[in-house]
Amino acid sequence: MFRFDAEKSVHFCDGMRRRDFLHAGSLGLLGLTLGDFLALKAAGQVDPGRDVNCIMLMLVGGPSQLDTWDMKPDAPAEIRGPYKAIPTNVAGIQISEIFPRMAKHADKYALLRSVYHTGAGVHDVGHQYMQTGRFFQFGNEQPHFGCVLSKLKGPKGDAPPHVLLPRPIGNTGGNLPHGQNAGFLGKTFDPFVLNADPSDANFQVPDLLSPDYLPPMRVDGRSSMRHLVDNAVSHLESIPDARLLDSNFQSAYRLMSSESARSAFDLSKEDDKTKERYGRNRFGMSCLLARRMIEKGVRFVTVNMFETVFNEITWDIHGSAPFSPIECYRDLVGPMFDYAYSALLEDLHDRGLLKDTLVLAMGEFGRTPKVNPAGGRDHWTNCWTTLIAGGGIKGGQVIGASDEIGGYPKDRPITPPDLAATIYKALGIDIETAIVGASNRPVPVVDYGHHPIAELF
Repeated sequence: MFRFDAEKSVHFCDGMRRRDFLHAGSLGLLGLTLGDFLALKAAGQVDPGRDVNCIMLMLVGGPSQLDTWDMKPDAPAEIRGPYKAIPTNVAGIQISEIFPRMAKHADKYALLRSVYHTGAGVHDVGHQYMQTGRFFQFGNEQPHFGCVLSKLKGPKGDAPPHVLLPRPIGNTGGNLPHGQNAGFLGKTFDPFVLNADPSDANFQVPDLLSPDYLPPMRVDGRSSMRHLVDNAVSHLESIPDARLLDSNFQSAYRLMSSESARSAFDLSKEDDKTKERYGRNRFGMSCLLARRMIEKGVRFVTVNMFETVFNEITWDIHGSAPFSPIECYRDLVGPMFDYAYSALLEDLHDRGLLKDTLVLAMGEFGRTPKVNPAGGRDHWTNCWTTLIAGGGIKGGQVIGASDEIGGYPKDRPITPPDLAATIYKALGIDIETAIVGASNRPVPVVDYGHHPIAELF
């Protein structure tokens, strides 16, 4: 993110000490990788003819497969739960009654009902694995899919290549990273984070600057952010060593001052009817922003449905405080997702964007097949459902199946690395493409032995 006053000074080559104008992480917005991109293009590892974008909806908390997209209506009550299965617009596919709008769009998405992993049933582990395709190991954080895309393809115009909405995942009970930054690729390729609630009545177009960096500046309330940028630019341009920043600096300033890039964040351009369709809540408005950003040239948008699982109604239905009751799927969480997801698919389809925009909706794991004594379900990594649509994916189908209690894959088991391979294929990136990993060793974007889910293409 952009920063005008860093905590530490830096040395220019003339030995003078200067305050940072741009935080090192800001270069991630620039995606300064044209050379990388051209080299990979020449090697056939990046498909220049497949310019697909992606919106990833991270369903923080872990949705229950048995109460959402893998219903077991003939199972005993303690397995099937409180919700009924309803038909969709695709014969033979049923989903939960909490998603009546989604049921009308089943032809647009595919259900992967046999996703599983063998790691710990901890939120942080699942977040990292599902968003990177690898576990956090030996202190090495793996890069998020959007960050890899940022490195390999860079930005389109002035827009940042990867944006995260509305805020990063916070405390979910563990002490591991959540897999939402560039990891070993370095802060250069971190996403731009909105750090604001777009459903807030006072939400305004951000100045593409992190609010966390503003307090040290003691900015006078009468000074506009643009005035601040202009002053900083004038000061930096007066320093002879500014030439060292060259095109990096020019690109950074162009992004901050770009009307097109800023307009992607401007929800005032959307009418009330559209906002109602998405839902006037944090997740709904974040999905609407995601659509706007794709239209304005952002390559990858990550949307966190929730920031934590504590003292907030989420998918994490253990049944007792500080977690959520299973009834919240019917009363709040289900409708929230149903509105936003359906409106997003509708809009992308109607605007001709769905064919070039991969839309993922996934949690970090599923829930236990049997309802617990508190009336909820606990963490379960052995089987759950993930949704995938757009970007050349064939909708209207179910891939994989769970057993009769929704506890384990019965056929076509799918692991997070398999899903990672599928995502990269859809984005036009060869899964054997090498990126520089820990200890400066090249590693493929997906571990060997894992392949895209062929039935989707």
